[in-house]
Amino acid sequence: MTTTVESHPTRTSRRVPLSVTVSAWAVPLMVVGQFALIAGVPVVIALVGALRRAPDRAVRRAATLVAVTFAIPLVVWLTRPDGAPSLSKDMHPVFVGLIVAASAALIVTLHRARRHLPAR
Repeated sequence: MTTTVESHPTRTSRRVPLSVTVSAWAVPLMVVGQFALIAGVPVVIALVGALRRAPDRAVRRAATLVAVTFAIPLVVWLTRPDGAPSLSKDMHPVFVGLIVAASAALIVTLHRARRHLPAR
């Protein structure tokens, strides 16, 4: 009589890193809290972590959406000769809303990715 052992994938091979989740929560908090330029750090962490380690395509797309919605006002602020002294003061409220909405979409997709782990 032989027994078979099912091999389960390790947690690190099938899960999104915790740093992506923390960064997804930090981005809207920092942008709304008037720390928009510093919010670029969690945007980059979320994007790189999602592109390199996320098994779900929707997570990668949502992280890219967050990065694009953050990059647009950043580029506008950097290229304007008469820009405000900080990105938070120069950013239009619509962009703040778009960044928060994109971050919310990333948080939802991360939650869905954790709930619907693929069976291997």
